Amino acid sequence: MPPVAVALQVVAICGGARMKEGNTSKLLTHFLGGMQEGGASVELFYSRQLDIPPCLGEFACWTTNPGVCHINDKMQLLYPRLRDADVLVLATPVYIPLPGEMQNLLNRLLPLIDPRIRWLKGRTRPVGFRAGVKIRKIVLVSTSGWWERANFGTVMRIVREFARGAGVDFAGGLLRPNFNVMVEDRKKAQEIYNAAKQAGYQLAIDGKMSKHTLATVSQPLIPSKEWRRRIAQEDF
Repeated sequence: MPPVAVALQVVAICGGARMKEGNTSKLLTHFLGGMQEGGASVELFYSRQLDIPPCLGEFACWTTNPGVCHINDKMQLLYPRLRDADVLVLATPVYIPLPGEMQNLLNRLLPLIDPRIRWLKGRTRPVGFRAGVKIRKIVLVSTSGWWERANFGTVMRIVREFARGAGVDFAGGLLRPNFNVMVEDRKKAQEIYNAAKQAGYQLAIDGKMSKHTLATVSQPLIPSKEWRRRIAQEDF
């Protein structure tokens, strides 16, 4: 008999302060729906509900008790799910640069990282995730109220750097600038949501998202001059 296909295990963490009601969650919901249509099994968590305190910087998870965080909180429920996941989806709005709970969560992933050091492209980095952590891809889903796609630059760098430090593939960013303008054009909004769903399906089936699909999600909805006119309180 042919082997039984094992569903791709996905853990998604949404850092939006408004959780299910937020713009990031709306985009993420369509993306994860596409992954599920592609056969993936998805678990979704909200960093605000997890109420994650910051890492204390003691590095006990690297030294005295390798792989174990001594802070007894809801991260202890998340760690085993992360170890068993194939794909980690980090979803966040653009703040300066990240919501506080989301930054805390990223720092608290330290126990999953192998502390041994490698030299890669002029940088010292950890060798990657510890043995037993199955994550092989990390994806960013992000929204912003600003018009320019360049406003995602810092958030993209943070997630890309984390993926490199973890020794896994950064599968790319599903980015939606100027999100609030979508409410003005239902047809365009549906096109963007459909593309987000298609991106999730592509990732589940092909292991990657097409450039065309990502560009559809990020497409400008109004000219930059119109955007500047709307928000201008002084001359630009």
